Amino acid sequence: MTEKQKIYAFYVITALFIITNSVVIITKESFLFNFVPLLLIVFFALFFAMDKVLMFSVFLVPLSVPLQEFYPNLDFNIDLPTEPIFVGIMLLFLLKQIYDRNFDRRILRHPVSIAIFVYLTWGLITVLTSTMPLISLKYWIASLWFIVPFYFILTQVFRKKANINKFFWLYIIPFVIVIAITLIKHAPHYFSQHTANYIMSPFYNDHTSYGAMLAMFIPVLVGFVLNKELKGSLRVIAGGVLAFFIVGLLLSYTRAAWVSLVGALAVFVILKFKINYKIVVVTGLIVAVGFFGFQDRIFVSLEGNKQDSSTDLKEHIKSISNVATDASNLERINRWNCAIRMFEEKPVFGWGPGTYQFQYAPFQFSREKTIISTNAGDLGNAHSEYLGALAETGLVGMLSFIAVLIFIFITAVKNYMRANTYSLKLITASTICGLTTYFLHGFLNNFLDIDKVAVPFWGFAAIIVAIDVYYLKNNNEDNSQIENISEKE
Repeated sequence: MTEKQKIYAFYVITALFIITNSVVIITKESFLFNFVPLLLIVFFALFFAMDKVLMFSVFLVPLSVPLQEFYPNLDFNIDLPTEPIFVGIMLLFLLKQIYDRNFDRRILRHPVSIAIFVYLTWGLITVLTSTMPLISLKYWIASLWFIVPFYFILTQVFRKKANINKFFWLYIIPFVIVIAITLIKHAPHYFSQHTANYIMSPFYNDHTSYGAMLAMFIPVLVGFVLNKELKGSLRVIAGGVLAFFIVGLLLSYTRAAWVSLVGALAVFVILKFKINYKIVVVTGLIVAVGFFGFQDRIFVSLEGNKQDSSTDLKEHIKSISNVATDASNLERINRWNCAIRMFEEKPVFGWGPGTYQFQYAPFQFSREKTIISTNAGDLGNAHSEYLGALAETGLVGMLSFIAVLIFIFITAVKNYMRANTYSLKLITASTICGLTTYFLHGFLNNFLDIDKVAVPFWGFAAIIVAIDVYYLKNNNEDNSQIENISEKE
Protein backbone atom coordinates (compact mmCIF):
# COMPACT_ATOMS: atom_id res chain seq x y z
CA MET A 1 0.00 0.00 0.00
CA THR A 2 1.40 3.39 -1.05
CA GLU A 3 1.60 6.42 1.23
CA LYS A 4 -1.26 8.03 -0.67
CA GLN A 5 -3.45 4.95 -0.22
CA LYS A 6 -2.64 4.88 3.52
CA ILE A 7 -3.75 8.51 3.84
CA TYR A 8 -7.01 7.77 1.97
CA ALA A 9 -7.62 4.71 4.16
CA PHE A 10 -7.04 6.77 7.30
CA TYR A 11 -9.59 9.40 6.27
CA VAL A 12 -12.15 6.77 5.23
CA ILE A 13 -11.85 4.87 8.54
CA THR A 14 -12.04 8.15 10.50
CA ALA A 15 -15.14 9.25 8.57
CA LEU A 16 -16.82 5.88 9.12
CA PHE A 17 -16.10 6.05 12.84
CA ILE A 18 -17.50 9.61 13.13
CA ILE A 19 -20.67 8.67 11.20
CA THR A 20 -21.21 5.44 13.18
CA ASN A 21 -20.54 7.14 16.50
CA SER A 22 -22.96 9.97 15.66
CA VAL A 23 -25.70 7.46 14.75
CA VAL A 24 -25.16 5.55 18.01
CA ILE A 25 -25.27 8.75 20.09
CA ILE A 26 -28.45 9.99 18.38
CA THR A 27 -30.39 6.71 18.20
CA LYS A 28 -29.15 4.91 21.33
CA GLU A 29 -28.18 7.94 23.44
CA SER A 30 -25.00 6.10 24.33
CA PHE A 31 -21.37 7.26 24.30
CA LEU A 32 -19.88 3.78 24.65
CA PHE A 33 -18.82 3.67 20.98
CA ASN A 34 -16.22 6.33 21.80
CA PHE A 35 -14.24 3.59 23.52
CA VAL A 36 -13.80 1.59 20.30
CA PRO A 37 -10.55 3.33 19.17
CA LEU A 38 -9.07 2.87 22.64
CA LEU A 39 -10.04 -0.81 22.65
CA LEU A 40 -8.43 -1.30 19.23
CA ILE A 41 -5.22 0.34 20.41
CA VAL A 42 -5.14 -1.87 23.49
CA PHE A 43 -5.95 -4.96 21.38
CA PHE A 44 -3.01 -4.46 19.04
CA ALA A 45 -0.69 -3.42 21.87
CA LEU A 46 -1.42 -6.71 23.65
CA PHE A 47 0.13 -8.64 20.75
CA PHE A 48 3.26 -6.54 20.43
CA ALA A 49 3.93 -5.17 23.94
CA MET A 50 1.95 -7.13 26.54
CA ASP A 51 4.36 -6.21 29.34
CA LYS A 52 3.92 -2.48 28.65
CA VAL A 53 0.13 -2.80 28.55
CA LEU A 54 0.23 -4.72 31.82
CA MET A 55 2.35 -2.07 33.53
CA PHE A 56 0.21 0.75 32.11
CA SER A 57 -2.90 -0.97 33.46
CA VAL A 58 -1.36 -0.73 36.96
CA PHE A 59 -1.37 3.06 36.50
CA LEU A 60 -5.08 2.94 35.65
CA VAL A 61 -6.09 0.87 38.69
CA PRO A 62 -6.42 3.66 41.32
CA LEU A 63 -8.34 5.74 38.77
CA SER A 64 -10.71 3.00 37.59
CA VAL A 65 -14.44 3.52 38.10
CA PRO A 66 -17.25 0.92 38.34
CA LEU A 67 -19.50 0.65 35.28
CA GLN A 68 -22.55 1.02 37.54
CA GLU A 69 -21.37 4.54 38.30
CA PHE A 70 -22.55 5.41 34.76
CA TYR A 71 -25.34 2.82 34.47
CA PRO A 72 -26.68 2.23 38.00
CA ASN A 73 -29.47 -0.10 36.89
CA LEU A 74 -27.18 -2.75 35.40
CA ASP A 75 -27.39 -6.26 36.85
CA PHE A 76 -23.61 -6.67 36.67
CA ASN A 77 -20.61 -4.52 37.43
CA ILE A 78 -17.04 -4.23 36.19
CA ASP A 79 -14.27 -1.70 36.78
CA LEU A 80 -13.42 0.46 33.76
CA PRO A 81 -11.11 0.60 31.98
CA THR A 82 -9.01 -1.91 33.88
CA GLU A 83 -10.86 -5.22 34.08
CA PRO A 84 -11.53 -5.58 30.31
CA ILE A 85 -7.78 -5.07 29.82
CA PHE A 86 -7.02 -7.73 32.47
CA VAL A 87 -9.33 -10.18 30.70
CA GLY A 88 -7.60 -9.54 27.36
CA ILE A 89 -4.15 -10.02 28.89
CA MET A 90 -5.20 -13.24 30.62
CA LEU A 91 -6.80 -14.79 27.53
CA LEU A 92 -3.94 -13.88 25.22
CA PHE A 93 -1.36 -15.17 27.70
CA LEU A 94 -3.18 -18.48 28.23
CA LEU A 95 -3.57 -19.00 24.47
CA LYS A 96 0.10 -18.20 23.96
CA GLN A 97 1.10 -20.71 26.64
CA ILE A 98 -1.08 -23.43 25.11
CA TYR A 99 0.84 -22.90 21.86
CA ASP A 100 4.39 -22.18 23.14
CA ARG A 101 4.51 -23.82 26.58
CA ASN A 102 7.66 -21.87 27.38
CA PHE A 103 6.80 -20.31 30.74
CA ASP A 104 9.64 -20.46 33.28
CA ARG A 105 9.18 -23.73 35.17
CA ARG A 106 11.07 -22.36 38.16
CA ILE A 107 8.13 -20.04 38.76
CA LEU A 108 5.56 -22.79 38.21
CA ARG A 109 7.36 -25.08 40.68
CA HIS A 110 7.83 -22.43 43.33
CA PRO A 111 6.06 -23.20 46.65
CA VAL A 112 4.00 -19.99 46.38
CA SER A 113 2.84 -20.96 42.87
CA ILE A 114 1.99 -24.49 43.96
CA ALA A 115 -0.05 -23.10 46.86
CA ILE A 116 -1.87 -20.80 44.41
CA PHE A 117 -2.61 -23.76 42.11
CA VAL A 118 -4.10 -25.69 45.05
CA TYR A 119 -6.12 -22.62 46.07
CA LEU A 120 -7.49 -22.16 42.53
CA THR A 121 -8.13 -25.88 42.01
CA TRP A 122 -10.12 -26.19 45.23
CA GLY A 123 -11.95 -23.00 44.27
CA LEU A 124 -12.96 -24.60 40.97
CA ILE A 125 -14.17 -27.73 42.79
CA THR A 126 -16.36 -25.58 45.04
CA VAL A 127 -17.74 -23.84 41.95
CA LEU A 128 -19.08 -27.23 40.82
CA THR A 129 -20.68 -27.86 44.24
CA SER A 130 -21.86 -24.28 44.71
CA THR A 131 -25.38 -23.34 45.79
CA MET A 132 -25.21 -20.64 43.09
CA PRO A 133 -22.97 -22.05 40.30
CA LEU A 134 -23.14 -19.08 37.91
CA ILE A 135 -22.25 -16.59 40.65
CA SER A 136 -19.38 -18.80 41.80
CA LEU A 137 -18.05 -19.38 38.28
CA LYS A 138 -18.00 -15.65 37.59
CA TYR A 139 -16.23 -15.02 40.91
CA TRP A 140 -13.62 -17.73 40.24
CA ILE A 141 -12.91 -16.48 36.70
CA ALA A 142 -12.55 -12.94 38.08
CA SER A 143 -9.88 -14.21 40.49
CA LEU A 144 -8.04 -15.64 37.47
CA TRP A 145 -7.85 -12.31 35.67
CA PHE A 146 -6.13 -10.87 38.73
CA ILE A 147 -3.80 -13.77 39.51
CA VAL A 148 -2.65 -14.67 35.98
CA PRO A 149 -1.53 -11.16 34.91
CA PHE A 150 -0.38 -9.79 38.26
CA TYR A 151 1.30 -12.83 39.70
CA PHE A 152 2.43 -15.12 36.89
CA ILE A 153 3.10 -12.59 34.12
CA LEU A 154 4.56 -9.97 36.45
CA THR A 155 7.19 -12.42 37.71
CA GLN A 156 8.57 -12.31 34.17
CA VAL A 157 8.32 -8.52 33.95
CA PHE A 158 10.27 -8.33 37.21
CA ARG A 159 13.22 -10.17 35.66
CA LYS A 160 14.30 -6.60 35.00
CA LYS A 161 14.93 -5.16 38.46
CA ALA A 162 14.02 -1.59 37.47
CA ASN A 163 10.45 -2.74 36.76
CA ILE A 164 9.89 -3.47 40.46
CA ASN A 165 10.22 0.19 41.42
CA LYS A 166 8.26 1.18 38.30
CA PHE A 167 5.42 -1.05 39.47
CA PHE A 168 5.36 0.70 42.84
CA TRP A 169 5.35 4.18 41.34
CA LEU A 170 2.79 3.32 38.66
CA TYR A 171 0.31 2.66 41.47
CA ILE A 172 1.50 5.40 43.82
CA ILE A 173 1.39 8.34 41.35
CA PRO A 174 -2.30 8.02 40.37
CA PHE A 175 -3.09 7.17 43.99
CA VAL A 176 -1.68 10.59 44.95
CA ILE A 177 -4.22 12.11 42.54
CA VAL A 178 -7.04 10.14 44.21
CA ILE A 179 -5.88 11.22 47.69
CA ALA A 180 -5.75 14.87 46.58
CA ILE A 181 -9.26 14.69 45.09
CA THR A 182 -10.52 12.97 48.26
CA LEU A 183 -9.02 15.61 50.57
CA ILE A 184 -10.36 18.47 48.41
CA LYS A 185 -13.86 16.95 48.54
CA HIS A 186 -13.46 16.22 52.25
CA ALA A 187 -12.34 19.71 53.28
CA PRO A 188 -15.77 21.45 52.97
CA HIS A 189 -17.09 18.84 55.45
CA TYR A 190 -14.29 19.74 57.90
CA PHE A 191 -12.75 16.28 57.46
CA SER A 192 -15.54 14.70 59.49
CA GLN A 193 -15.47 11.00 60.33
CA HIS A 194 -18.93 10.37 58.83
CA THR A 195 -18.02 11.98 55.50
CA ALA A 196 -14.77 10.00 55.37
CA ASN A 197 -16.79 6.80 54.94
CA TYR A 198 -17.73 7.58 51.34
CA ILE A 199 -15.88 10.70 50.15
CA MET A 200 -13.29 8.71 48.12
CA SER A 201 -16.04 7.35 45.86
CA PRO A 202 -16.18 6.54 42.94
CA PHE A 203 -12.50 5.57 42.90
CA TYR A 204 -12.69 3.43 46.04
CA ASN A 205 -15.87 1.84 47.39
CA ASP A 206 -15.41 3.21 50.89
CA HIS A 207 -12.82 4.29 53.42
CA THR A 208 -11.84 0.73 54.38
CA SER A 209 -10.41 -0.35 51.01
CA TYR A 210 -8.95 3.14 50.55
CA GLY A 211 -7.26 3.00 53.96
CA ALA A 212 -6.05 -0.55 53.38
CA MET A 213 -4.15 0.52 50.26
CA LEU A 214 -2.74 3.61 51.94
CA ALA A 215 -1.37 1.36 54.68
CA MET A 216 -0.05 -1.16 52.16
CA PHE A 217 2.07 1.40 50.30
CA ILE A 218 3.37 3.31 53.32
CA PRO A 219 6.10 0.67 54.01
CA VAL A 220 7.08 0.89 50.32
CA LEU A 221 7.49 4.65 50.56
CA VAL A 222 9.47 4.27 53.78
CA GLY A 223 11.73 1.87 51.85
CA PHE A 224 12.30 4.52 49.16
CA VAL A 225 13.17 7.13 51.80
CA LEU A 226 15.66 4.80 53.50
CA ASN A 227 17.29 3.52 50.30
CA LYS A 228 20.66 5.28 50.12
CA GLU A 229 21.27 3.81 46.67
CA LEU A 230 18.54 6.02 45.18
CA LYS A 231 19.07 9.61 44.05
CA GLY A 232 18.64 12.18 46.79
CA SER A 233 15.90 13.99 44.84
CA LEU A 234 13.87 10.79 44.51
CA ARG A 235 14.19 10.13 48.25
CA VAL A 236 12.97 13.66 48.99
CA ILE A 237 9.99 13.19 46.66
CA ALA A 238 9.25 9.83 48.31
CA GLY A 239 9.36 11.54 51.71
CA GLY A 240 6.84 14.14 50.60
CA VAL A 241 4.54 11.48 49.16
CA LEU A 242 4.91 9.46 52.37
CA ALA A 243 3.75 12.44 54.45
CA PHE A 244 0.80 12.88 52.07
CA PHE A 245 -0.13 9.19 52.45
CA ILE A 246 0.04 9.43 56.25
CA VAL A 247 -2.28 12.45 56.22
CA GLY A 248 -4.64 10.56 53.90
CA LEU A 249 -4.56 7.52 56.19
CA LEU A 250 -5.31 9.55 59.34
CA LEU A 251 -8.21 11.35 57.66
CA SER A 252 -9.61 8.09 56.28
CA TYR A 253 -10.51 7.07 59.86
CA THR A 254 -9.76 3.45 58.91
CA ARG A 255 -8.99 1.82 62.24
CA ALA A 256 -8.07 -1.55 60.74
CA ALA A 257 -5.44 0.12 58.55
CA TRP A 258 -3.92 1.89 61.55
CA VAL A 259 -3.67 -1.39 63.45
CA SER A 260 -2.18 -3.17 60.42
CA LEU A 261 0.72 -0.70 60.30
CA VAL A 262 1.62 -1.62 63.87
CA GLY A 263 1.82 -5.25 62.71
CA ALA A 264 3.99 -4.23 59.75
CA LEU A 265 6.34 -2.42 62.12
CA ALA A 266 6.58 -5.58 64.25
CA VAL A 267 7.54 -7.61 61.16
CA PHE A 268 10.21 -5.06 60.24
CA VAL A 269 11.68 -5.28 63.76
CA ILE A 270 11.76 -9.09 63.50
CA LEU A 271 13.57 -8.89 60.15
CA LYS A 272 15.94 -6.09 61.13
CA PHE A 273 17.10 -7.70 64.36
CA LYS A 274 16.90 -11.25 62.99
CA ILE A 275 14.74 -12.48 65.85
CA ASN A 276 14.62 -16.28 65.84
CA TYR A 277 11.40 -17.58 64.34
CA LYS A 278 11.00 -19.99 67.27
CA ILE A 279 10.69 -17.02 69.63
CA VAL A 280 8.08 -15.46 67.33
CA VAL A 281 6.08 -18.71 67.12
CA VAL A 282 6.22 -19.35 70.86
CA THR A 283 5.18 -15.75 71.58
CA GLY A 284 2.28 -16.09 69.16
CA LEU A 285 1.16 -19.33 70.79
CA ILE A 286 1.33 -17.78 74.26
CA VAL A 287 -0.78 -14.83 73.11
CA ALA A 288 -3.31 -17.17 71.46
CA VAL A 289 -3.57 -19.43 74.51
CA GLY A 290 -3.87 -16.40 76.76
CA PHE A 291 -6.66 -14.95 74.63
CA PHE A 292 -8.72 -18.15 74.50
CA GLY A 293 -8.01 -18.92 78.14
CA PHE A 294 -9.20 -15.54 79.37
CA GLN A 295 -11.59 -14.60 76.57
CA ASP A 296 -14.58 -14.22 78.92
CA ARG A 297 -12.72 -11.69 81.07
CA ILE A 298 -11.38 -9.94 77.97
CA PHE A 299 -14.84 -9.52 76.44
CA VAL A 300 -16.30 -8.31 79.74
CA SER A 301 -13.54 -5.69 79.82
CA LEU A 302 -14.14 -4.71 76.18
CA GLU A 303 -17.87 -4.35 76.78
CA GLY A 304 -17.03 -1.63 79.29
CA ASN A 305 -15.71 0.53 76.43
CA LYS A 306 -18.61 2.71 75.19
CA GLN A 307 -16.56 4.99 72.92
CA ASP A 308 -18.07 5.09 69.41
CA SER A 309 -16.37 6.17 66.19
CA SER A 310 -15.45 9.84 66.30
CA THR A 311 -13.80 12.65 64.35
CA ASP A 312 -11.50 13.07 67.36
CA LEU A 313 -8.56 10.78 66.53
CA LYS A 314 -7.92 9.88 70.17
CA GLU A 315 -11.55 8.85 70.66
CA HIS A 316 -11.57 7.04 67.30
CA ILE A 317 -8.56 4.95 68.34
CA LYS A 318 -10.28 4.10 71.62
CA SER A 319 -13.36 2.94 69.68
CA ILE A 320 -11.31 0.14 68.07
CA SER A 321 -12.01 -2.13 71.05
CA ASN A 322 -15.66 -1.07 71.57
CA VAL A 323 -17.77 -4.21 71.08
CA ALA A 324 -20.64 -2.87 73.18
CA THR A 325 -22.11 0.04 71.21
CA ASP A 326 -19.98 0.73 68.09
CA ALA A 327 -22.20 -0.30 65.15
CA SER A 328 -19.29 -0.99 62.80
CA ASN A 329 -17.58 -3.35 65.23
CA LEU A 330 -20.84 -5.09 66.17
CA GLU A 331 -21.79 -5.57 62.53
CA ARG A 332 -18.44 -7.23 61.87
CA ILE A 333 -19.10 -9.65 64.70
CA ASN A 334 -22.55 -10.31 63.25
CA ARG A 335 -21.05 -11.12 59.83
CA TRP A 336 -18.34 -13.30 61.36
CA ASN A 337 -20.88 -15.29 63.34
CA CYS A 338 -22.93 -15.78 60.17
CA ALA A 339 -19.84 -17.06 58.34
CA ILE A 340 -19.14 -19.57 61.12
CA ARG A 341 -22.75 -20.80 61.11
CA MET A 342 -22.63 -21.16 57.32
CA PHE A 343 -19.43 -23.19 57.65
CA GLU A 344 -21.03 -25.44 60.27
CA GLU A 345 -23.82 -26.25 57.82
CA LYS A 346 -21.52 -26.87 54.84
CA PRO A 347 -18.04 -27.55 56.29
CA VAL A 348 -16.46 -29.37 53.34
CA PHE A 349 -17.27 -27.48 50.14
CA GLY A 350 -18.92 -24.38 51.55
CA TRP A 351 -21.67 -22.45 49.84
CA GLY A 352 -19.61 -21.55 46.78
CA PRO A 353 -17.19 -18.71 45.90
CA GLY A 354 -18.81 -15.29 45.96
CA THR A 355 -22.07 -16.51 47.51
CA TYR A 356 -21.74 -15.21 51.08
CA GLN A 357 -23.59 -11.94 50.47
CA PHE A 358 -26.53 -13.81 48.94
CA GLN A 359 -26.76 -16.55 51.55
CA TYR A 360 -25.85 -15.11 54.97
CA ALA A 361 -29.14 -13.35 55.80
CA PRO A 362 -30.97 -16.39 57.30
CA PHE A 363 -27.97 -17.02 59.59
CA GLN A 364 -28.34 -13.68 61.37
CA PHE A 365 -29.71 -13.73 64.91
CA SER A 366 -31.99 -10.86 65.82
CA ARG A 367 -30.03 -10.20 69.03
CA GLU A 368 -26.82 -9.73 66.98
CA LYS A 369 -28.25 -7.37 64.37
CA THR A 370 -27.27 -3.71 64.43
CA ILE A 371 -28.69 -0.48 63.06
CA ILE A 372 -26.65 -1.06 59.89
CA SER A 373 -27.56 -4.74 59.42
CA THR A 374 -29.13 -5.72 56.12
CA ASN A 375 -30.43 -8.84 54.44
CA ALA A 376 -29.35 -7.63 51.01
CA GLY A 377 -25.59 -8.03 51.45
CA ASP A 378 -25.05 -4.54 50.08
CA LEU A 379 -22.76 -3.32 52.86
CA GLY A 380 -19.82 -5.66 52.41
CA ASN A 381 -19.37 -9.39 52.62
CA ALA A 382 -18.04 -11.44 55.53
CA HIS A 383 -15.64 -8.64 56.59
CA SER A 384 -12.86 -11.22 56.73
CA GLU A 385 -10.81 -12.84 53.99
CA TYR A 386 -10.39 -15.91 56.17
CA LEU A 387 -13.94 -16.42 57.46
CA GLY A 388 -15.31 -15.49 54.04
CA ALA A 389 -13.23 -18.28 52.48
CA LEU A 390 -14.32 -20.62 55.28
CA ALA A 391 -18.02 -20.02 54.57
CA GLU A 392 -17.73 -20.05 50.78
CA THR A 393 -15.15 -22.80 50.13
CA GLY A 394 -15.04 -24.77 53.38
CA LEU A 395 -12.11 -25.61 55.62
CA VAL A 396 -9.84 -26.70 52.75
CA GLY A 397 -10.53 -23.45 50.92
CA MET A 398 -9.58 -21.31 53.89
CA LEU A 399 -6.48 -23.40 54.66
CA SER A 400 -5.34 -23.24 51.01
CA PHE A 401 -5.61 -19.43 51.10
CA ILE A 402 -3.70 -19.29 54.38
CA ALA A 403 -1.07 -21.59 52.83
CA VAL A 404 -0.54 -19.04 50.03
CA LEU A 405 0.07 -16.33 52.64
CA ILE A 406 2.41 -18.53 54.69
CA PHE A 407 4.58 -19.46 51.69
CA ILE A 408 4.74 -15.83 50.59
CA PHE A 409 5.88 -14.84 54.06
CA ILE A 410 8.43 -17.66 54.37
CA THR A 411 9.87 -16.82 50.95
CA ALA A 412 10.15 -13.15 51.86
CA VAL A 413 11.97 -13.89 55.13
CA LYS A 414 14.42 -16.19 53.32
CA ASN A 415 14.94 -13.53 50.65
CA TYR A 416 15.77 -10.94 53.28
CA MET A 417 18.26 -13.22 55.00
CA ARG A 418 20.00 -14.21 51.74
CA ALA A 419 19.90 -10.88 49.91
CA ASN A 420 23.45 -9.66 49.27
CA THR A 421 22.64 -6.02 48.47
CA TYR A 422 21.15 -3.26 50.59
CA SER A 423 18.62 -2.47 47.86
CA LEU A 424 17.29 -6.04 47.67
CA LYS A 425 16.92 -6.19 51.45
CA LEU A 426 14.92 -2.96 51.47
CA ILE A 427 12.69 -4.02 48.59
CA THR A 428 12.01 -7.36 50.28
CA ALA A 429 11.38 -5.80 53.69
CA SER A 430 9.08 -3.05 52.39
CA THR A 431 7.16 -5.51 50.20
CA ILE A 432 6.51 -8.06 52.95
CA CYS A 433 5.67 -5.29 55.44
CA GLY A 434 3.19 -3.92 52.90
CA LEU A 435 1.67 -7.37 52.47
CA THR A 436 1.58 -7.82 56.24
CA THR A 437 -0.73 -4.82 56.52
CA TYR A 438 -3.18 -6.68 54.29
CA PHE A 439 -2.65 -10.06 55.98
CA LEU A 440 -3.81 -8.35 59.19
CA HIS A 441 -6.44 -6.24 57.45
CA GLY A 442 -7.85 -9.48 56.07
CA PHE A 443 -9.09 -10.39 59.55
CA LEU A 444 -11.44 -7.39 59.45
CA ASN A 445 -12.27 -6.92 55.76
CA ASN A 446 -12.14 -8.71 52.41
CA PHE A 447 -11.22 -6.88 49.21
CA LEU A 448 -9.37 -9.36 46.99
CA ASP A 449 -12.27 -9.36 44.56
CA ILE A 450 -11.68 -5.71 43.57
CA ASP A 451 -8.89 -4.45 41.31
CA LYS A 452 -7.68 -1.73 43.71
CA VAL A 453 -6.52 -4.37 46.19
CA ALA A 454 -5.99 -7.52 44.12
CA VAL A 455 -3.47 -5.89 41.75
CA PRO A 456 -0.99 -4.72 44.44
CA PHE A 457 -1.57 -7.86 46.55
CA TRP A 458 -0.65 -10.31 43.78
CA GLY A 459 1.95 -7.89 42.40
CA PHE A 460 3.74 -7.79 45.76
CA ALA A 461 3.66 -11.60 45.85
CA ALA A 462 5.18 -11.65 42.35
CA ILE A 463 8.01 -9.36 43.51
CA ILE A 464 8.89 -11.70 46.38
CA VAL A 465 8.90 -14.79 44.15
CA ALA A 466 10.83 -13.03 41.36
CA ILE A 467 13.53 -11.96 43.82
CA ASP A 468 13.78 -15.53 45.10
CA VAL A 469 14.05 -17.08 41.63
CA TYR A 470 16.04 -14.46 39.70
CA TYR A 471 18.14 -12.39 42.10
CA LEU A 472 19.56 -14.60 44.83
CA LYS A 473 22.83 -16.51 44.75
CA ASN A 474 21.26 -19.90 45.38
CA ASN A 475 19.96 -19.92 41.80
CA ASN A 476 21.81 -20.90 38.65
CA GLU A 477 22.28 -17.31 37.46
CA ASP A 478 23.83 -14.60 39.59
CA ASN A 479 22.56 -11.05 39.82
CA SER A 480 24.76 -9.64 37.08
CA GLN A 481 23.72 -12.33 34.61
CA ILE A 482 20.05 -11.66 35.29
CA GLU A 483 20.55 -7.93 34.80
CA ASN A 484 22.30 -8.57 31.48
CA ILE A 485 19.53 -10.86 30.27
CA SER A 486 16.89 -8.34 31.36
CA GLU A 487 18.58 -5.49 29.49
CA LYS A 488 18.51 -7.52 26.28
CA GLU A 489 14.82 -8.37 26.57
